[in-house]
Amino acid sequence: MTSKTETSEGAMAEYVTAVIGGQLFGLPISRVQDVFMPERLTRVPLAAVEIAGVLNLRGRIVTVIDMRARLGLPRASDGKPPMAVGVDLRGESYGLLIDQIGEVLRLPEDGREDNPVNLDPRLAKLAGGVHRLDGQLMVVLDVDRVLEMAPKIAQAA
Repeated sequence: MTSKTETSEGAMAEYVTAVIGGQLFGLPISRVQDVFMPERLTRVPLAAVEIAGVLNLRGRIVTVIDMRARLGLPRASDGKPPMAVGVDLRGESYGLLIDQIGEVLRLPEDGREDNPVNLDPRLAKLAGGVHRLDGQLMVVLDVDRVLEMAPKIAQAA
């Protein structure tokens, strides 16, 4: 579900990059609706620890997912305000709370590899593959897997 374009090099995929806990992630650009600074976040009583709260974004109610909590990482201690990437799943709006937004990368589709066997299990359950970049690994986030826990929470309510 990435934005694919045919070029002389072959099929290309575009990713919005984000950093969470020092790890580089890529979100398929076709899944990204917005990038914003979350303000006036309202906590949701009895919600899972991954739910940072809800907010009103241009008239839409957006559920904000704390990606550090979703990945089992500690809270950021650098004092920088978090960013959010807006995504959509079955008509519902979500914001993924991240540490830092990066650039848009165009990468060859055939450069995407399956998850390595030694990939941290917390990352592997949310990853749809990896791209090896200059000296670092970009984990491709599977947005559907990231948001999988949301229906379980709705059923519990």
